[in-house]
Order: sequence, then structure tokens, then C-alpha cells
Amino acid sequence: MNLTAQPRRIDSPLSLLLVAAALIWLALIIGAPLATVFVEAASKGVSAFAESFKNPDTWAAIRLTLLVAAIAVPLNAAFGLAAAWSIAKFNFRGKSLLLTLIDLPLSMSPVISGLVWVLVFGARGWFGPMLEAGGVKIIFALPGILLGTILVTVPLVARELIPLMAEQGADEELAAVTLGAGGWTTLRRVTIPNVRWALLHGVLLCNARAMGEFGAVSVLSGHIRGLTNTLPLHVEALYNDYDFVGAFAAASLLAGLAIVTLIAKTLLERLGVSEHTRANEA
Repeated sequence: MNLTAQPRRIDSPLSLLLVAAALIWLALIIGAPLATVFVEAASKGVSAFAESFKNPDTWAAIRLTLLVAAIAVPLNAAFGLAAAWSIAKFNFRGKSLLLTLIDLPLSMSPVISGLVWVLVFGARGWFGPMLEAGGVKIIFALPGILLGTILVTVPLVARELIPLMAEQGADEELAAVTLGAGGWTTLRRVTIPNVRWALLHGVLLCNARAMGEFGAVSVLSGHIRGLTNTLPLHVEALYNDYDFVGAFAAASLLAGLAIVTLIAKTLLERLGVSEHTRANEA
């Protein structure tokens, strides 16, 4: 007997009304602003749109954004995997504290996430004078931008993995260890394959947030054009300079990256569901 719950058909007038209201609301809140970005970017023609990307500061912002994401995302993926594995597979003192610390950036304003690093490494911070004497610059430089981005994105991978790992339990890992597998072998051949879709999903979310982060990076960057402005900050700078085509063109690039991330996320979810279904049938 098939006990799988089947979704109900939308056939009553009330259900249709609720669905229509939800679609209209999403169209107004998400669809209209997104469409406005692309319409304004192309408002003066394709040539003006392409010309806006010849600005050296725009390419510097793109390179910096990609560099920050390329460093922050793998670090958060490694931390998220290790943290989720520890929390889901073991019981230890301080487990609740670790969970709270992982969730803390989600409850803080991104501006506060940037400000804490200024208080630690700024010119008047705890370690700022010592670092300045040694010629090390963190705030208003790449290291500060990285720290702010890592802090605001650190929960995303871990929070994708913890529920799944907790549901799976530790039986397969224990069996692998009993058969003589080492820690790295167990991680590579048992743990990671079991959570690969959730891990990729978390990495996608982390990457999208890293490339689109504004608040923390705004505090830490110093807004130095061509040096410390990421793409979201560059959009603001262009808009404040009344370069609306350039601002919306850069914003359309960010929106395009968000759409690609959404498509990849949907595909991963379908692949994960299909694989889970095949495993249950087997």
C-alpha cells in the first residue's frame, strides 16, 4: 500500500483565490522590482548597456566580488561540514552554545557584523594600533571585507547540513570504522556522499549571499573605488553619481547571478528528491 501523501488539487474557489493573491503579491514584491532592473539597464539601448561595462571600476568591483566569494565560500563550506558533523554525530559539552553561535549572525544586522571587526581591528580597536605599527591593514582592505562576508554567511552551509546529518544518524560511519576505515576515508566515502546535495545547496546559498552582501562590506570597505568596492557597493556609487544606466547594468549582473543561483538550487532539489525516491523504492 502506498502511504505517500499526495498533494490536493486546487479546485475550490477559496483555494484559487488564495493562490491568485499569493501570485499577485509575489509579482508586485519580487517580479516588478526585478523587471525594473533589467528595463532600466536597457533603457538607452544595448550599446549604452555594453558601454557601462567598459568602466575599469566596474571590472575591479566584479573581480573583487568574485575573489571574496571564491575565498569565503570554500572556508564556510569546510566549517559548515565540520560543525554539522560534530553537532549531528556526537554529544559533547557546549553543543548548545555552538549551535547558538552558528545562528548568531542570522539574528544580527549585517552592519553590526561589520562593525564588530572595526572594533577589533580598526585604528582605535583592540588590535588596530599593533597591526598598524606592523604595517598590516585589515579594515578598508581585502582582509576586512573577507571577514565581514565570512561572518554573515557562516551559518548557511551548516544549517543546511545539521538537520540532514541528524536524521541520518551515525550508523553508517560506525560501520565504516568497524570495518577498518580511517577518519578521512569515512568522511570522503560515507559522510560527504550522503549529504552532497544538501552541501551543494548550502554552498549555492552561501555564494549568492557572499556576492550580494552590502551592509557588512559597506562598513569594512572604505568605499575606495577600484580597490575595495564590491559590486553591490559599486551599484550604489554609480547611482549616487546619477549614472543610472551603469548602476542598473551592474545591478542586472547581480540579478542575473541570483536567477542562475535560483535555477541551480531548484535543479539540485529535484535531483536530491529523485535520488531519495529511487533509494526508497530500492
